[in-house]
Amino acid sequence: MRHDALKLLQRHILWELVRVFAMLLAGLTVMLVFVGLLHEGTERGLAPRFLLQIMPFVVPSLLPFTIPATLLLAVTVVYGRMAGELEVTAAKSAGVHPVRLLTPAFLLGGILTVASFALTDRAIPWAVTNIETVVTQATEDIFMDVLKTQHHFSSPTDGYSILVDDVRDKTLIMPSFTYRLPNHQQISVKADWARVQFNVKDRKAKLYFKNAAVSVPGEDSSGRMKEWEWEFDLKDDLRGKKPRHLTIEEIQEKVVTFSAAESISRIQHDQEIAMLLLMGEFDLLSSKQTDQFDSDRSWAVARKYRMETEIHTRYAMAGSCLFFAFLGGPFAVLQARRQFITSFIMCFLPILLIYYPVTFLMVNLSKTGSVGAWWSMWVPNVIIGVAAILVMRRVIRH
Repeated sequence: MRHDALKLLQRHILWELVRVFAMLLAGLTVMLVFVGLLHEGTERGLAPRFLLQIMPFVVPSLLPFTIPATLLLAVTVVYGRMAGELEVTAAKSAGVHPVRLLTPAFLLGGILTVASFALTDRAIPWAVTNIETVVTQATEDIFMDVLKTQHHFSSPTDGYSILVDDVRDKTLIMPSFTYRLPNHQQISVKADWARVQFNVKDRKAKLYFKNAAVSVPGEDSSGRMKEWEWEFDLKDDLRGKKPRHLTIEEIQEKVVTFSAAESISRIQHDQEIAMLLLMGEFDLLSSKQTDQFDSDRSWAVARKYRMETEIHTRYAMAGSCLFFAFLGGPFAVLQARRQFITSFIMCFLPILLIYYPVTFLMVNLSKTGSVGAWWSMWVPNVIIGVAAILVMRRVIRH
């Protein structure tokens, strides 16, 4: 086959791959967006109007997980159809090497690898930040909506709960408020009515009570007070971001921080042990203070392993696009007489039963430091690569 004709054929295959991939990805994403919105709404108690606001930010969070499987299905559809209609056989008869026919799939897999990594490293942190911004801005509305419908609002992590008889125009009728102090003592307030004011910028809330009965541990506050106010902090989700919600630069900064904390804890532990030995206080070698140093070091080490695992997981997950294309294309050609759905299931089922369990296993092992994240996260892709080479050899021989 002439070089120009080959280039034209490859462009045609690439266009078919892009077209089918885009259609499948759009359909799958639309379906999963509703699942994502339902999850966010259930977890955060968001009203429908807030769900619509976060919808544009849910999509980028889903794409890195849907792209590899969608690419595999697209490759299976296109090359399965070509092989079934004997287009692959005709091209091979004209002297075209099978690898050249599969080059468009490999090219698309490489492009999607880069795109998937960019989405994981940039789009997801951006999307999470915007979702948290919408939730923060809607805090007061969420709070009032829950009180209106359930007459109860509690936050175990923040240590407070509120019971009301009714809510009228942002006024709490007969509120009963409890708040747990850092020392685990509990303040209780009952009032005729109250108003709540949120400071979303500083993540604080202030309650203004009228005709309140306040009970404070250690104080004689059993009498009623005409006016009483209480300000407390709200949980700041942005400070407690999960590793997958951070960029690699932010993760690397945290790795350095946790490494430094590990070193400091080890030095403090050694210094404490040396001081106890020098003073002859052998009975204190297993004291709570030395145990605390060990606990601090273990915590820093665990966090460092989690951060390092996240970095290498992103590279490996993005690279799975290319490995899926390596396997899906030759497998579809080899299963020419089968329907593309059958070929996809036959190809995806081993991935589902082997690739993902091995991935989860490697993630858990690397998070505990049992294996190195820099190589263990690539083990599932290597398995796919070996299978792809075996299938490719059969395609070339036939």
